[in-house]
Amino acid sequence: MQIEIDSGSGFCNGVTTAIRKAEEELTTNKAPLYCLGDIVHNGRECERLRAMGLISVDHDQLAQLHDTKLLLRAHGEPPSTYKQAAEQNIKIIDATCPVVLHLQRRIKADYDADPTHTTQIVIYGKTGHAEVVGLVGQTEGTAIVIENLDDARRLDFSRNIRLYSQTTKSLEGFREIVEYIQSHMQAGAEFIYFDTICRQVANRMPRIREFAMQHDVILFVCGKKSSNGKILYSQCLEANPRSYIVDSVEEIDRQWFAGAETIGLCGATSTPKWLMEQCKEAITKNE
Repeated sequence: MQIEIDSGSGFCNGVTTAIRKAEEELTTNKAPLYCLGDIVHNGRECERLRAMGLISVDHDQLAQLHDTKLLLRAHGEPPSTYKQAAEQNIKIIDATCPVVLHLQRRIKADYDADPTHTTQIVIYGKTGHAEVVGLVGQTEGTAIVIENLDDARRLDFSRNIRLYSQTTKSLEGFREIVEYIQSHMQAGAEFIYFDTICRQVANRMPRIREFAMQHDVILFVCGKKSSNGKILYSQCLEANPRSYIVDSVEEIDRQWFAGAETIGLCGATSTPKWLMEQCKEAITKNE
């Protein structure tokens, strides 16, 4: 039985940078290092960094911190978080993904350039997702978040619309939204859209479908909280019905591989390579 790990799977550049910054800080300084939310949507990687001393906190717990260090993960944060940190003498180690940071600045610039705020700033993304919360924060909470076509139908097509996208959404879904809005804009109203989807993430979709078709069985390794993982796994499942998703080695079921000659291992942008290697080793040991 041949087992192949997809070379294109694993941490994206933004996550890699955030993990590296955390490791550097944890190994060179004795002071506590806090992280606002899970540094990555993978429980096993969070456990590894927790063992090194990284302490995850939520926004309620952040209110209790003073005179310490806080790591901001790749998803980014709204301006209010930076203001709160300054007031509590918290030093920020900013690991916001450069792609997300560029998008935040673009949205803020558009918001500030329209003092009457008559233009609708619309974000195609998942409501409540950490990145989206940071994006909405650039508009003082006024941006409209749409998750699908049904949400888009509720926009006011008589007013100007500027559309952006969460960086990890699918290109296909974004284009569908764009076409719908374009066809419904009323005379005199302007529609401008910005394709702000990260190509490093978007390009994984066609690649992972191709990878899934090349193997008898696919084992997709992914944390349960990963939105990106759910999208990529759905692509695997469409391309290969014998695709299974696991969070850890313990969830692997040997019966999945019955009669298989080739097994493909892949994962999300939040899946560490070491975890995929661990799964491969577990399958190999039990052959």
